Amino acid sequence: AYDPAFAYELTVIVQDGMRRMYQDKQNCFYYITVMNENYPQPAMPEGAEEGIKRGIYRIRAASVEPNDPKARVQLLGSGTILREVLAAAELLERDFGIAADVWSVTSFNELRRDGIDAERWNMLHPEDPPRLPYVAEQLMESDGPIVAATDYMRTYADQIRPYVTRRYAVLGTDGFGRSDMRSQLRKFFEVNRWYVAVAALKALADDGAVSPTRVREAIEKYRIDPNKPNPVTQ
Repeated sequence: AYDPAFAYELTVIVQDGMRRMYQDKQNCFYYITVMNENYPQPAMPEGAEEGIKRGIYRIRAASVEPNDPKARVQLLGSGTILREVLAAAELLERDFGIAADVWSVTSFNELRRDGIDAERWNMLHPEDPPRLPYVAEQLMESDGPIVAATDYMRTYADQIRPYVTRRYAVLGTDGFGRSDMRSQLRKFFEVNRWYVAVAALKALADDGAVSPTRVREAIEKYRIDPNKPNPVTQ
């Protein structure tokens, strides 16, 4: 199951499925979710094909170097909400000097399956060097807490938590909400760019990388009502 954000991701996934099902005669099927949002389609980053197929790749490297090397965060987005995550990275860098790398997660499910497979292999081969899940392998050379946002319930992105080796915060659409625009729906569910930025700053504050005051500043700057009813309970 895949959630591509851009046309090049969809192309790579469809080609891989055609190869496996028709050329290699594998007994499998692909479930691909695409949304009806209209937005610009960028070119594919060099070397992204393997990560697209396996579930994650870095789509944006931080464009600033923070004064404090600990002031760095990893942002994960899946599907069309990836554009909000990319916008959140720009907010963090522009408004707070936080270095933000962004990762496109084309499939949390594939990352979960790969993690389970690594766990099983390690259990049955206790004397061999342990295998590392793909998501852990990709994120191990990065720094800072990890924040994920999706248009689904939190449990969707939360399924890779066992394979994320540091602080991991997840935003999702738990609860019930209706709206005339997807942007308003994401605001209601607290998964848009401003909430991603606040969640990133809170994770950094919990790690001692920034002051909690910076989180409050972001809440005020982005006009977030801290007393707004929790969408989970609505």
